[in-house]
Amino acid sequence: MQSNPDGPRDPDETPPSDPSGAAQEEAWQAIIENYGERADLNDEPEPPSAAPAPATPVSTAPFGGRFGNLTEGFGDNDDVFTAEEESYEPPPPPPVPRATPDRMAAWIGVFGSPAVLLTAVILGITLPTLIGYALVAAFVGGFLYLVFRMPRGPRDPWDDGAQV
Repeated sequence: MQSNPDGPRDPDETPPSDPSGAAQEEAWQAIIENYGERADLNDEPEPPSAAPAPATPVSTAPFGGRFGNLTEGFGDNDDVFTAEEESYEPPPPPPVPRATPDRMAAWIGVFGSPAVLLTAVILGITLPTLIGYALVAAFVGGFLYLVFRMPRGPRDPWDDGAQV
């Protein structure tokens, strides 16, 4: 029987270019014959199960008593925190800097105007048109004032903002 290069082959036929075809065929045959069987790796029979170990009394010590007495070597436990030690008390913080009146008005415009408008919308209060425009102008004006009052020059180039 001649084999078709594109079609199925006869299983008994070995390809002419394979010199070890017989060895491969024997290996496959051994796999097929032993399919489903498991190798018995245990040559010795299993020993009979031992009697259960007697129950050990439960210890009331910490960690079941495995680490001994954890307070040994530390002296009297009552005087551990009673010793007078010097403690560090930091100096009082500097006072919070106060904003100048013009910057305070700008900050109120930036945060206060949207808060008033949002509250009016949530509560369903209709504001007169002139007050609405004034609140929007206070927001924009405060924002622009704060931007223009920012420092122009660069900070110290070696200053990363951390203070010790």
